[in-house]
Amino acid sequence: MRRFVPVLLAAATAITTVTGALPAAAATLVSAYAIPNGTDLSGLSGAGQNRLGGFGSDLIYNAATDSFLGMTDRGPGGGVLPYAPRLQGFTLDIDRATGAIGGFALNSTVLFRQANGQVYSGLNPQLSTGSAATLGASLDPEGLARLPNGNLLVSDEYGPSVYEFTPAGAFVRAFEVPANLVPKQANGTVDYVAGRGNGGIATGRQDNRGFEGLTVSPDGKTAYAVLQDPLVEEGRNTNNGTVNGEGRFSRNVRIVAYDVATGTQKAQYIYQLETVADINDRIAGTANDFNVNAQGRSIGVSAIQAVGDGTLLVLERDNRGFGVEDANGTTAVGSKRVYRIDLAGATDVKDISLAGTNTLPAGVSPVAKAATPFLDLAAALRRMGLAIPEKLEGFAFGPRLADGSYTLILVTDNDFSVTQNGAGTQFDVCTSGVNGTGTSTQVALGAGCPAGTTLIPNMIYSVRLSEAEYQSLTGVVPEPATWGMMVLGFGLIGATARRRQRTRVRYA
Repeated sequence: MRRFVPVLLAAATAITTVTGALPAAAATLVSAYAIPNGTDLSGLSGAGQNRLGGFGSDLIYNAATDSFLGMTDRGPGGGVLPYAPRLQGFTLDIDRATGAIGGFALNSTVLFRQANGQVYSGLNPQLSTGSAATLGASLDPEGLARLPNGNLLVSDEYGPSVYEFTPAGAFVRAFEVPANLVPKQANGTVDYVAGRGNGGIATGRQDNRGFEGLTVSPDGKTAYAVLQDPLVEEGRNTNNGTVNGEGRFSRNVRIVAYDVATGTQKAQYIYQLETVADINDRIAGTANDFNVNAQGRSIGVSAIQAVGDGTLLVLERDNRGFGVEDANGTTAVGSKRVYRIDLAGATDVKDISLAGTNTLPAGVSPVAKAATPFLDLAAALRRMGLAIPEKLEGFAFGPRLADGSYTLILVTDNDFSVTQNGAGTQFDVCTSGVNGTGTSTQVALGAGCPAGTTLIPNMIYSVRLSEAEYQSLTGVVPEPATWGMMVLGFGLIGATARRRQRTRVRYA
Protein backbone atom coordinates (compact mmCIF):
# COMPACT_ATOMS: atom_id res chain seq x y z
CA MET A 1 0.00 0.00 0.00
CA ARG A 2 1.37 3.38 -0.95
CA ARG A 3 1.59 5.85 1.93
CA PHE A 4 -0.39 9.08 1.64
CA VAL A 5 1.89 12.07 1.15
CA PRO A 6 0.01 15.27 1.98
CA VAL A 7 0.89 18.20 -0.27
CA LEU A 8 0.11 21.55 1.34
CA LEU A 9 -0.97 24.56 -0.69
CA ALA A 10 -2.26 27.91 0.48
CA ALA A 11 -6.00 28.56 0.40
CA ALA A 12 -8.10 31.48 1.53
CA THR A 13 -10.89 31.22 4.05
CA ALA A 14 -13.54 33.90 4.31
CA ILE A 15 -15.56 35.18 7.25
CA THR A 16 -17.41 32.90 9.64
CA THR A 17 -20.52 34.65 10.88
CA VAL A 18 -22.45 32.08 12.90
CA THR A 19 -21.00 30.89 16.20
CA GLY A 20 -24.10 30.13 18.27
CA ALA A 21 -27.56 28.69 17.97
CA LEU A 22 -29.58 29.50 14.87
CA PRO A 23 -33.01 31.06 15.13
CA ALA A 24 -35.89 28.80 14.15
CA ALA A 25 -36.41 28.49 10.39
CA ALA A 26 -33.11 30.05 9.38
CA ALA A 27 -30.70 29.24 6.55
CA THR A 28 -27.51 31.22 7.04
CA LEU A 29 -24.33 31.52 4.98
CA VAL A 30 -21.50 30.56 7.31
CA SER A 31 -18.32 30.67 5.26
CA ALA A 32 -16.68 30.85 1.86
CA TYR A 33 -13.57 28.84 1.09
CA ALA A 34 -11.22 29.25 -1.89
CA ILE A 35 -9.46 26.24 -3.43
CA PRO A 36 -6.41 27.07 -5.56
CA ASN A 37 -5.94 25.43 -8.95
CA GLY A 38 -3.47 22.69 -8.01
CA THR A 39 -2.81 19.33 -9.66
CA ASP A 40 -5.35 16.49 -9.44
CA LEU A 41 -4.65 12.77 -8.99
CA SER A 42 -5.38 11.66 -12.57
CA GLY A 43 -1.72 10.92 -13.31
CA LEU A 44 -2.03 12.89 -16.55
CA SER A 45 0.49 15.57 -17.47
CA GLY A 46 0.07 19.20 -18.46
CA ALA A 47 -2.02 22.01 -16.97
CA GLY A 48 -4.75 21.43 -19.55
CA GLN A 49 -5.11 17.79 -18.45
CA ASN A 50 -4.42 17.60 -14.72
CA ARG A 51 -5.43 20.94 -13.24
CA LEU A 52 -7.65 20.71 -10.18
CA GLY A 53 -10.33 23.04 -11.45
CA GLY A 54 -13.90 23.11 -12.65
CA PHE A 55 -14.99 20.34 -10.26
CA GLY A 56 -18.13 22.17 -9.12
CA SER A 57 -20.44 21.19 -11.98
CA ASP A 58 -22.29 19.17 -9.34
CA LEU A 59 -21.76 17.71 -5.89
CA ILE A 60 -22.83 14.72 -3.77
CA TYR A 61 -22.02 13.83 -0.16
CA ASN A 62 -21.33 10.46 1.50
CA ALA A 63 -22.22 10.57 5.19
CA ALA A 64 -20.68 7.12 5.79
CA THR A 65 -17.21 8.40 4.86
CA ASP A 66 -17.85 12.11 5.48
CA SER A 67 -16.60 12.85 1.97
CA PHE A 68 -17.74 14.57 -1.21
CA LEU A 69 -17.63 13.94 -4.94
CA GLY A 70 -17.37 16.91 -7.26
CA MET A 71 -17.56 16.63 -11.05
CA THR A 72 -16.00 18.48 -13.95
CA ASP A 73 -17.75 19.32 -17.21
CA ARG A 74 -16.19 18.86 -20.67
CA GLY A 75 -13.01 20.63 -19.60
CA PRO A 76 -11.13 23.89 -20.13
CA GLY A 77 -11.36 23.86 -23.92
CA GLY A 78 -15.05 24.64 -24.31
CA GLY A 79 -15.47 21.49 -26.37
CA VAL A 80 -12.69 22.22 -28.87
CA LEU A 81 -9.73 20.69 -27.03
CA PRO A 82 -9.28 17.15 -25.64
CA TYR A 83 -10.05 16.60 -21.97
CA ALA A 84 -11.18 13.52 -20.03
CA PRO A 85 -14.19 14.48 -17.84
CA ARG A 86 -13.79 13.26 -14.28
CA LEU A 87 -14.85 13.03 -10.64
CA GLN A 88 -12.83 14.60 -7.84
CA GLY A 89 -13.23 12.99 -4.41
CA PHE A 90 -12.44 15.19 -1.43
CA THR A 91 -13.05 15.87 2.23
CA LEU A 92 -13.73 19.18 3.97
CA ASP A 93 -12.72 20.17 7.49
CA ILE A 94 -16.10 21.42 8.70
CA ASP A 95 -16.39 22.84 12.21
CA ARG A 96 -19.11 20.74 13.82
CA ALA A 97 -20.10 23.65 16.05
CA THR A 98 -20.49 26.37 13.41
CA GLY A 99 -20.50 24.63 10.01
CA ALA A 100 -17.57 26.73 8.80
CA ILE A 101 -15.12 25.18 6.32
CA GLY A 102 -11.51 25.19 7.50
CA GLY A 103 -9.71 22.88 5.08
CA PHE A 104 -9.87 20.81 1.89
CA ALA A 105 -8.17 17.52 0.99
CA LEU A 106 -8.26 15.89 -2.44
CA ASN A 107 -8.46 12.11 -2.07
CA SER A 108 -9.17 10.67 -5.52
CA THR A 109 -9.61 11.42 -9.22
CA VAL A 110 -11.77 9.09 -11.34
CA LEU A 111 -12.06 9.38 -15.14
CA PHE A 112 -15.29 8.48 -16.92
CA ARG A 113 -14.82 5.51 -19.27
CA GLN A 114 -16.84 4.07 -22.14
CA ALA A 115 -17.96 0.45 -22.38
CA ASN A 116 -14.75 -0.30 -24.32
CA GLY A 117 -12.61 1.06 -21.48
CA GLN A 118 -11.51 4.18 -23.33
CA VAL A 119 -11.99 7.52 -21.60
CA TYR A 120 -14.77 9.85 -22.65
CA SER A 121 -13.76 13.13 -24.28
CA GLY A 122 -14.94 16.68 -23.72
CA LEU A 123 -14.51 17.33 -27.45
CA ASN A 124 -17.73 18.23 -29.23
CA PRO A 125 -19.15 15.43 -31.44
CA GLN A 126 -17.96 17.01 -34.71
CA LEU A 127 -14.36 16.96 -33.48
CA SER A 128 -14.70 13.68 -31.61
CA THR A 129 -16.49 11.58 -34.24
CA GLY A 130 -16.31 13.64 -37.43
CA SER A 131 -20.09 14.01 -37.44
CA ALA A 132 -22.25 16.55 -35.62
CA ALA A 133 -25.04 13.95 -35.64
CA THR A 134 -23.11 11.30 -33.68
CA LEU A 135 -22.37 11.65 -29.96
CA GLY A 136 -19.76 8.91 -29.84
CA ALA A 137 -17.34 9.46 -26.95
CA SER A 138 -18.32 13.09 -26.39
CA LEU A 139 -19.37 13.87 -22.82
CA ASP A 140 -20.19 17.17 -21.12
CA PRO A 141 -21.27 16.10 -17.62
CA GLU A 142 -23.23 18.61 -15.54
CA GLY A 143 -25.51 16.72 -13.12
CA LEU A 144 -24.58 14.00 -10.61
CA ALA A 145 -26.64 11.71 -8.36
CA ARG A 146 -26.23 8.38 -6.58
CA LEU A 147 -28.48 5.35 -7.02
CA PRO A 148 -29.43 2.90 -4.25
CA ASN A 149 -27.12 0.28 -5.82
CA GLY A 150 -24.13 2.57 -5.30
CA ASN A 151 -23.77 3.51 -8.94
CA LEU A 152 -23.82 7.08 -10.22
CA LEU A 153 -26.18 8.85 -12.59
CA VAL A 154 -24.62 11.59 -14.72
CA SER A 155 -26.47 14.05 -16.93
CA ASP A 156 -24.82 15.41 -20.05
CA GLU A 157 -25.39 18.61 -22.01
CA TYR A 158 -24.43 17.37 -25.46
CA GLY A 159 -27.31 14.90 -25.87
CA PRO A 160 -28.92 15.82 -23.60
CA SER A 161 -28.25 12.41 -22.03
CA VAL A 162 -28.41 10.56 -18.73
CA TYR A 163 -25.87 7.79 -18.13
CA GLU A 164 -25.26 5.30 -15.34
CA PHE A 165 -21.66 4.68 -14.25
CA THR A 166 -20.01 2.51 -11.62
CA PRO A 167 -18.19 4.30 -8.78
CA ALA A 168 -14.98 3.57 -10.70
CA GLY A 169 -16.28 5.57 -13.67
CA ALA A 170 -17.20 2.65 -15.95
CA PHE A 171 -20.21 3.03 -18.25
CA VAL A 172 -23.23 0.87 -17.38
CA ARG A 173 -26.18 2.09 -19.47
CA ALA A 174 -27.81 5.09 -21.12
CA PHE A 175 -31.30 6.34 -20.34
CA GLU A 176 -33.86 7.26 -22.99
CA VAL A 177 -33.43 10.68 -24.59
CA PRO A 178 -36.91 12.18 -25.14
CA ALA A 179 -37.35 12.94 -28.85
CA ASN A 180 -38.47 16.54 -28.27
CA LEU A 181 -35.17 17.37 -26.54
CA VAL A 182 -32.85 16.15 -29.31
CA PRO A 183 -31.33 19.15 -31.18
CA LYS A 184 -32.26 19.15 -34.86
CA GLN A 185 -31.95 21.41 -37.86
CA ALA A 186 -35.10 22.59 -39.67
CA ASN A 187 -34.83 19.61 -42.07
CA GLY A 188 -34.83 17.15 -39.16
CA THR A 189 -31.09 16.43 -39.19
CA VAL A 190 -29.71 15.83 -35.71
CA ASP A 191 -27.01 18.35 -34.83
CA TYR A 192 -25.32 18.21 -31.42
CA VAL A 193 -22.91 21.06 -32.18
CA ALA A 194 -24.62 24.01 -33.92
CA GLY A 195 -26.26 26.97 -32.28
CA ARG A 196 -29.64 28.43 -33.23
CA GLY A 197 -30.48 30.13 -36.56
CA ASN A 198 -28.49 30.50 -39.79
CA GLY A 199 -28.81 26.85 -40.68
CA GLY A 200 -28.28 25.75 -37.08
CA ILE A 201 -30.67 23.93 -34.81
CA ALA A 202 -34.36 24.77 -34.96
CA THR A 203 -35.79 22.40 -32.34
CA GLY A 204 -34.63 20.62 -29.19
CA ARG A 205 -32.30 21.76 -26.45
CA GLN A 206 -30.35 24.99 -26.97
CA ASP A 207 -26.61 24.70 -27.59
CA ASN A 208 -24.71 24.32 -24.31
CA ARG A 209 -28.05 24.29 -22.49
CA GLY A 210 -28.75 20.57 -22.08
CA PHE A 211 -29.32 18.62 -18.86
CA GLU A 212 -27.69 20.86 -16.27
CA GLY A 213 -29.06 19.32 -13.08
CA LEU A 214 -29.87 15.78 -11.91
CA THR A 215 -31.23 14.21 -8.73
CA VAL A 216 -32.86 11.00 -7.52
CA SER A 217 -35.96 10.75 -5.33
CA PRO A 218 -35.44 9.59 -1.72
CA ASP A 219 -36.89 6.16 -2.57
CA GLY A 220 -34.45 5.80 -5.47
CA LYS A 221 -37.16 5.04 -8.00
CA THR A 222 -37.34 8.33 -9.93
CA ALA A 223 -34.59 10.47 -11.41
CA TYR A 224 -35.19 14.11 -12.31
CA ALA A 225 -33.09 15.80 -15.00
CA VAL A 226 -33.55 19.49 -15.73
CA LEU A 227 -32.50 21.48 -18.77
CA GLN A 228 -30.59 24.68 -18.16
CA ASP A 229 -32.96 26.75 -20.33
CA PRO A 230 -36.04 26.40 -22.57
CA LEU A 231 -35.97 24.44 -25.82
CA VAL A 232 -34.81 26.33 -28.92
CA GLU A 233 -38.30 26.66 -30.38
CA GLU A 234 -40.27 27.03 -27.15
CA GLY A 235 -40.47 30.79 -26.89
CA ARG A 236 -41.46 33.87 -28.83
CA ASN A 237 -39.17 36.66 -29.97
CA THR A 238 -40.74 39.81 -28.58
CA ASN A 239 -38.11 42.25 -29.87
CA ASN A 240 -39.01 44.67 -32.65
CA GLY A 241 -42.41 43.13 -33.28
CA THR A 242 -41.05 39.87 -34.68
CA VAL A 243 -42.87 36.63 -33.95
CA ASN A 244 -40.38 33.84 -34.69
CA GLY A 245 -39.98 31.15 -32.05
CA GLU A 246 -36.94 31.51 -29.80
CA GLY A 247 -36.51 29.84 -26.43
CA ARG A 248 -34.17 32.52 -25.18
CA PHE A 249 -37.20 34.78 -24.70
CA SER A 250 -39.05 32.22 -22.55
CA ARG A 251 -38.90 31.23 -18.88
CA ASN A 252 -40.38 27.73 -19.33
CA VAL A 253 -37.76 25.08 -18.57
CA ARG A 254 -38.43 21.35 -18.81
CA ILE A 255 -37.82 18.84 -16.01
CA VAL A 256 -37.82 15.19 -17.15
CA ALA A 257 -38.88 12.49 -14.66
CA TYR A 258 -37.30 9.09 -15.38
CA ASP A 259 -38.14 5.62 -14.15
CA VAL A 260 -34.80 4.50 -12.75
CA ALA A 261 -35.48 0.79 -13.21
CA THR A 262 -36.12 1.07 -16.96
CA GLY A 263 -34.33 4.32 -17.84
CA THR A 264 -37.42 5.59 -19.66
CA GLN A 265 -39.13 8.92 -19.18
CA LYS A 266 -42.30 9.03 -17.09
CA ALA A 267 -43.24 12.68 -17.47
CA GLN A 268 -42.05 16.19 -18.26
CA TYR A 269 -42.89 19.24 -16.17
CA ILE A 270 -42.41 22.98 -16.60
CA TYR A 271 -40.28 24.99 -14.18
CA GLN A 272 -40.61 28.74 -14.65
CA LEU A 273 -37.52 30.90 -14.24
CA GLU A 274 -37.72 34.19 -12.41
CA THR A 275 -38.58 36.99 -14.85
CA VAL A 276 -35.84 39.27 -16.10
CA ALA A 277 -38.03 42.19 -14.99
CA ASP A 278 -37.88 41.01 -11.37
CA ILE A 279 -34.15 40.35 -11.62
CA ASN A 280 -33.54 43.78 -13.14
CA ASP A 281 -35.40 45.36 -10.22
CA ARG A 282 -32.59 44.12 -7.95
CA ILE A 283 -29.87 45.71 -10.10
CA ALA A 284 -29.09 49.34 -9.37
CA GLY A 285 -29.97 51.71 -12.21
CA THR A 286 -30.73 50.44 -15.70
CA ALA A 287 -27.35 50.38 -17.46
CA ASN A 288 -26.73 46.73 -16.48
CA ASP A 289 -30.27 45.42 -16.98
CA PHE A 290 -30.80 42.15 -18.80
CA ASN A 291 -32.51 42.37 -22.19
CA VAL A 292 -35.68 40.36 -22.78
CA ASN A 293 -33.70 37.95 -24.97
CA ALA A 294 -31.63 37.00 -21.93
CA GLN A 295 -34.65 35.47 -20.17
CA GLY A 296 -34.06 31.94 -21.43
CA ARG A 297 -30.34 32.20 -22.14
CA SER A 298 -28.52 34.27 -19.50
CA ILE A 299 -30.86 33.14 -16.72
CA GLY A 300 -31.05 29.40 -16.12
CA VAL A 301 -31.06 26.39 -13.80
CA SER A 302 -27.76 24.97 -12.55
CA ALA A 303 -28.70 22.16 -10.15
CA ILE A 304 -31.56 20.35 -8.45
CA GLN A 305 -31.79 18.34 -5.25
CA ALA A 306 -34.68 16.09 -4.19
CA VAL A 307 -35.64 16.64 -0.54
CA GLY A 308 -38.94 14.78 -0.37
CA ASP A 309 -41.60 13.00 -2.39
CA GLY A 310 -41.97 15.37 -5.35
CA THR A 311 -40.28 18.21 -3.48
CA LEU A 312 -37.02 19.60 -4.85
CA LEU A 313 -34.62 22.47 -4.38
CA VAL A 314 -33.62 24.26 -7.60
CA LEU A 315 -30.51 26.39 -8.00
CA GLU A 316 -31.22 29.26 -10.39
CA ARG A 317 -28.64 31.81 -11.50
CA ASP A 318 -27.65 34.42 -14.05
CA ASN A 319 -24.39 34.39 -16.04
CA ARG A 320 -22.71 37.20 -14.10
CA GLY A 321 -20.14 37.28 -11.34
CA PHE A 322 -16.41 36.70 -11.14
CA GLY A 323 -15.17 34.11 -13.62
CA VAL A 324 -13.13 33.82 -16.80
CA GLU A 325 -15.33 36.36 -18.61
CA ASP A 326 -15.23 38.86 -15.73
CA ALA A 327 -12.07 38.13 -13.77
CA ASN A 328 -12.52 41.08 -11.42
CA GLY A 329 -16.26 40.67 -10.86
CA THR A 330 -17.19 44.15 -12.04
CA THR A 331 -20.60 43.47 -13.65
CA ALA A 332 -23.73 43.74 -11.50
CA VAL A 333 -25.14 40.34 -10.48
CA GLY A 334 -28.89 39.80 -10.43
CA SER A 335 -29.55 36.23 -9.33
CA LYS A 336 -27.96 33.33 -7.42
CA ARG A 337 -30.93 31.73 -5.69
CA VAL A 338 -32.22 28.39 -4.45
CA TYR A 339 -35.99 27.82 -4.68
CA ARG A 340 -38.21 25.10 -3.24
CA ILE A 341 -40.59 23.50 -5.75
CA ASP A 342 -43.33 20.88 -5.59
CA LEU A 343 -44.30 18.67 -8.53
CA ALA A 344 -47.74 17.83 -7.15
CA GLY A 345 -50.36 19.37 -9.41
CA ALA A 346 -47.95 20.06 -12.27
CA THR A 347 -49.10 19.05 -15.75
CA ASP A 348 -47.24 16.34 -17.64
CA VAL A 349 -46.16 18.14 -20.83
CA LYS A 350 -44.15 15.41 -22.54
CA ASP A 351 -46.69 15.41 -25.38
CA ILE A 352 -47.37 19.17 -25.33
CA SER A 353 -45.36 21.62 -27.43
CA LEU A 354 -44.74 25.19 -26.32
CA ALA A 355 -43.31 26.23 -29.68
CA GLY A 356 -43.66 29.91 -30.49
CA THR A 357 -45.05 31.02 -27.14
CA ASN A 358 -43.76 32.38 -23.84
CA THR A 359 -46.99 31.54 -22.01
CA LEU A 360 -48.42 28.20 -20.99
CA PRO A 361 -51.53 26.87 -22.78
CA ALA A 362 -54.82 26.82 -20.92
CA GLY A 363 -54.98 23.90 -18.54
CA VAL A 364 -51.19 23.53 -18.22
CA SER A 365 -49.83 24.12 -14.72
CA PRO A 366 -46.11 24.50 -13.99
CA VAL A 367 -44.45 23.09 -10.88
CA ALA A 368 -45.36 25.01 -7.74
CA LYS A 369 -42.49 27.35 -6.89
CA ALA A 370 -42.11 29.15 -3.57
CA ALA A 371 -42.70 32.89 -3.87
CA THR A 372 -39.54 33.66 -1.90
CA PRO A 373 -36.21 31.86 -2.28
CA PHE A 374 -35.09 29.29 0.24
CA LEU A 375 -31.64 30.85 -0.09
CA ASP A 376 -30.47 34.06 -1.79
CA LEU A 377 -26.73 33.47 -1.94
CA ALA A 378 -25.95 36.68 -3.83
CA ALA A 379 -27.63 38.75 -1.12
CA ALA A 380 -25.87 36.76 1.62
CA LEU A 381 -22.46 37.26 0.02
CA ARG A 382 -23.10 40.98 -0.32
CA ARG A 383 -23.98 41.22 3.36
CA MET A 384 -20.65 39.58 4.22
CA GLY A 385 -18.75 41.84 1.81
CA LEU A 386 -17.72 38.87 -0.33
CA ALA A 387 -17.42 38.53 -4.09
CA ILE A 388 -20.17 36.75 -6.02
CA PRO A 389 -19.08 33.98 -8.42
CA GLU A 390 -20.59 33.51 -11.87
CA LYS A 391 -20.92 29.73 -12.07
CA LEU A 392 -22.50 28.51 -8.87
CA GLU A 393 -23.39 25.06 -10.18
CA GLY A 394 -23.61 22.33 -7.55
CA PHE A 395 -24.95 21.79 -4.04
CA ALA A 396 -25.58 18.98 -1.57
CA PHE A 397 -26.56 18.52 2.04
CA GLY A 398 -23.41 17.90 4.07
CA PRO A 399 -22.75 16.73 7.63
CA ARG A 400 -25.14 17.32 10.49
CA LEU A 401 -23.72 19.55 13.22
CA ALA A 402 -23.38 19.03 16.95
CA ASP A 403 -26.52 20.98 17.84
CA GLY A 404 -28.68 19.03 15.38
CA SER A 405 -28.61 21.65 12.64
CA TYR A 406 -27.62 20.82 9.07
CA THR A 407 -25.15 22.00 6.47
CA LEU A 408 -25.76 22.75 2.81
CA ILE A 409 -22.56 22.91 0.75
CA LEU A 410 -22.44 24.80 -2.57
CA VAL A 411 -19.63 24.73 -5.15
CA THR A 412 -18.59 26.68 -8.23
CA ASP A 413 -17.27 25.78 -11.66
CA ASN A 414 -14.33 28.15 -12.22
CA ASP A 415 -13.82 26.95 -15.84
CA PHE A 416 -10.30 25.91 -14.76
CA SER A 417 -9.46 29.65 -14.92
CA VAL A 418 -8.90 29.08 -18.64
CA THR A 419 -10.24 30.79 -21.75
CA GLN A 420 -9.42 30.33 -25.43
CA ASN A 421 -9.40 32.29 -28.65
CA GLY A 422 -11.16 31.46 -31.90
CA ALA A 423 -8.24 29.34 -33.04
CA GLY A 424 -8.55 27.10 -29.98
CA THR A 425 -5.44 28.39 -28.20
CA GLN A 426 -5.89 28.29 -24.43
CA PHE A 427 -4.85 30.98 -21.98
CA ASP A 428 -4.80 31.13 -18.21
CA VAL A 429 -6.88 33.94 -16.72
CA CYS A 430 -5.08 35.72 -13.87
CA THR A 431 -6.66 38.23 -11.50
CA SER A 432 -5.53 40.54 -8.71
CA GLY A 433 -8.99 40.66 -7.14
CA VAL A 434 -12.52 39.37 -7.74
CA ASN A 435 -14.61 41.77 -5.65
CA GLY A 436 -15.15 44.48 -8.26
CA THR A 437 -11.65 45.96 -8.30
CA GLY A 438 -8.19 45.02 -9.48
CA THR A 439 -6.63 44.00 -12.75
CA SER A 440 -6.59 40.85 -14.84
CA THR A 441 -4.47 39.41 -17.61
CA GLN A 442 -4.20 36.34 -19.81
CA VAL A 443 -1.02 34.30 -20.07
CA ALA A 444 -0.01 31.11 -21.85
CA LEU A 445 -1.52 27.98 -20.30
CA GLY A 446 0.63 26.83 -17.39
CA ALA A 447 3.04 29.76 -17.70
CA GLY A 448 2.28 31.07 -14.21
CA CYS A 449 0.48 34.27 -13.26
CA PRO A 450 2.34 37.57 -12.93
CA ALA A 451 3.27 38.75 -9.44
CA GLY A 452 0.27 40.01 -7.52
CA THR A 453 -2.22 37.91 -9.48
CA THR A 454 -3.56 34.38 -9.20
CA LEU A 455 -5.75 32.01 -11.16
CA ILE A 456 -9.48 32.30 -10.43
CA PRO A 457 -10.13 29.93 -7.51
CA ASN A 458 -12.68 27.19 -7.07
CA MET A 459 -15.15 28.31 -4.38
CA ILE A 460 -16.99 26.27 -1.75
CA TYR A 461 -19.69 27.78 0.47
CA SER A 462 -21.20 26.46 3.67
CA VAL A 463 -24.78 27.24 4.69
CA ARG A 464 -26.21 26.23 8.05
CA LEU A 465 -29.86 25.21 8.45
CA SER A 466 -31.79 24.93 11.67
CA GLU A 467 -33.80 21.81 12.41
CA ALA A 468 -36.96 23.86 11.86
CA GLU A 469 -35.80 24.93 8.39
CA TYR A 470 -34.92 21.40 7.40
CA GLN A 471 -38.28 20.17 8.66
CA SER A 472 -40.01 22.82 6.57
CA LEU A 473 -38.33 21.33 3.49
CA THR A 474 -38.90 17.64 4.13
CA GLY A 475 -41.64 17.40 6.74
CA VAL A 476 -39.38 15.36 9.02
CA VAL A 477 -36.36 15.82 11.26
CA PRO A 478 -34.52 12.48 11.12
CA GLU A 479 -32.40 11.01 13.85
CA PRO A 480 -28.64 11.12 13.14
CA ALA A 481 -28.61 7.49 11.95
CA THR A 482 -31.48 8.16 9.56
CA TRP A 483 -29.79 11.32 8.30
CA GLY A 484 -26.69 9.31 7.47
CA MET A 485 -28.74 6.96 5.29
CA MET A 486 -30.51 9.86 3.55
CA VAL A 487 -27.31 11.56 2.45
CA LEU A 488 -25.21 8.43 1.99
CA GLY A 489 -24.59 9.81 -1.47
CA PHE A 490 -22.12 7.35 -2.95
CA GLY A 491 -21.32 4.80 -0.26
CA LEU A 492 -19.58 2.31 -2.56
CA ILE A 493 -17.19 4.87 -3.99
CA GLY A 494 -15.06 5.07 -0.88
CA ALA A 495 -13.69 1.54 -1.22
CA THR A 496 -13.10 1.89 -4.96
CA ALA A 497 -11.43 5.27 -4.65
CA ARG A 498 -9.13 4.05 -1.89
CA ARG A 499 -7.87 1.29 -4.15
CA ARG A 500 -7.07 3.84 -6.86
CA GLN A 501 -5.41 6.51 -4.70
CA ARG A 502 -1.74 7.18 -4.97
CA THR A 503 -1.39 10.34 -2.97
CA ARG A 504 -3.49 12.73 -0.99
CA VAL A 505 -3.37 16.43 -1.71
CA ARG A 506 -4.29 18.64 1.19
CA TYR A 507 -5.15 22.33 0.95
CA ALA A 508 -4.80 24.01 4.31
